[in-house]
Amino acid sequence: MSFEKLDALGHRLEALEHALSILGADEATHMAVGGGDKRAEAMSTLAGMYHAQSTAPEIADWIEAAKPETEDQKLALKEFKRSYLNATCLPTEFVERRTAATMRSEQLWRDLRAKGDWDSFLPALEGVVSLVREEAHLRADALKLAPYDALMEQYDPGNRTAQLDGVFADLKSFLKGFVPEALAVQQEKLAKRPLKPLNGPYPIEKQRELGLAAMRAVGFDFTHGSLAVSHHPFCGGVPTDVRMTTRYRTDEFLSSLMGVLHETGHALYEQGLPKSWSHWSLGKARGMGIHESQSLFVEMQLARSPEFWQFALPLVHQYLGADAIPGWDVDDVLAQVNLVERGYIRVDADEVTYPLHVILRYELEQDLINGKLEAAQIPEAWDAKMTEYLGISTINNPKDGPMQDVHWPGGAFGYFPSYTLGAMIAAQQWATLEQAQPNLRADIAKGDFTGANQWRAENIWSQASRYSTPDLITRATGEPLNAAHFKAHLKKRYL
Repeated sequence: MSFEKLDALGHRLEALEHALSILGADEATHMAVGGGDKRAEAMSTLAGMYHAQSTAPEIADWIEAAKPETEDQKLALKEFKRSYLNATCLPTEFVERRTAATMRSEQLWRDLRAKGDWDSFLPALEGVVSLVREEAHLRADALKLAPYDALMEQYDPGNRTAQLDGVFADLKSFLKGFVPEALAVQQEKLAKRPLKPLNGPYPIEKQRELGLAAMRAVGFDFTHGSLAVSHHPFCGGVPTDVRMTTRYRTDEFLSSLMGVLHETGHALYEQGLPKSWSHWSLGKARGMGIHESQSLFVEMQLARSPEFWQFALPLVHQYLGADAIPGWDVDDVLAQVNLVERGYIRVDADEVTYPLHVILRYELEQDLINGKLEAAQIPEAWDAKMTEYLGISTINNPKDGPMQDVHWPGGAFGYFPSYTLGAMIAAQQWATLEQAQPNLRADIAKGDFTGANQWRAENIWSQASRYSTPDLITRATGEPLNAAHFKAHLKKRYL
């Protein structure tokens, strides 16, 4: 009977999640300007209902008394218990304090980041860091984990610094030597064959049609999803009604197309989750690292490859016109989409330099949570690592240094590792898939993504949250997370 009660609760929670997700996606895309106050009130009320139902004390009794009969039910109960413990280990009083502080901090950050005013922002950040340290210890006590591991558990269940420290140290050491090498090779290529200019303007409606064609080709199901426009691209909604967005520039089309393909990777994962378990934690996506691996698989492994552009270049001519990129061939496109540059901004970084941006934040986060670093010391520590890792200084530029991301003002510590984990997992999945399917690249060149999608559907999407992030990687690829695959991918593409 207790298992049936949990099942019924799952349906109620799923209904609330559905409403919140669709209302949130609509707010970012179609809501009228004057609808904000009532929308916030509606979503706040629904969120309160969700929290009250998902943390009710009687749930602990239902979990204890449940008698699962199948292997799936055992795994479902285990994941439900993990989710419940994570939801209830913070006192309501603390959640209210933390929410108020991070909201004020984010609002202040939006204003002060543009001015690069670190000194005025520092007191708010110090308050957030203090609260996150408190949260880390509350979670650590409940989960029997080290404080920073307890924070990472919210984003990638099963990941631990004991494993990641070694993987990231190895990758960092490699990249510090590889970045100048890749830049040197690129300079030689560009000296012989300079970048060709884009021939805009590119009408938005034509770009939209190109994006829809690319989504359709790589497997997006338009009976269970759609594409809209938003200030910042995202993939939201629910698995049966995925709400994807992009943004457009009329002077170039590649950033929008790559953004569409990235978000399509997220969408394919959501659409491929097991429908019979959608109302249980078991049926949800397995954390941010795996989710990011699916988006980066499509964007980086597929869409920045020569085979993809053998298929996609005719699409560009079909939807944007024969003179969209006059005289361009596949190599000209690849030179644009795989350009390597040292830069300050993480979200604008290429796949070679991007992991160094993430590793920098991962190292500083651990020091902040463990008390080895105070918020006031961040600019100097940040500059030292940027100078060492990427050869550029941010000491007098907090706007493009430690103030550039919303994560810390919003209290999201433990999230950053997921980005680079996603890139590494994507490369490892690709290496496994290439071994399993010798004709993979030839199929992609023909616009046939069936094999790539079937493999991920079987090994990633349908598995949902049955296993921890490390276990899922091992089961899918036959080995634990291994930086060698990502390094081999970078060498092949950039050297």
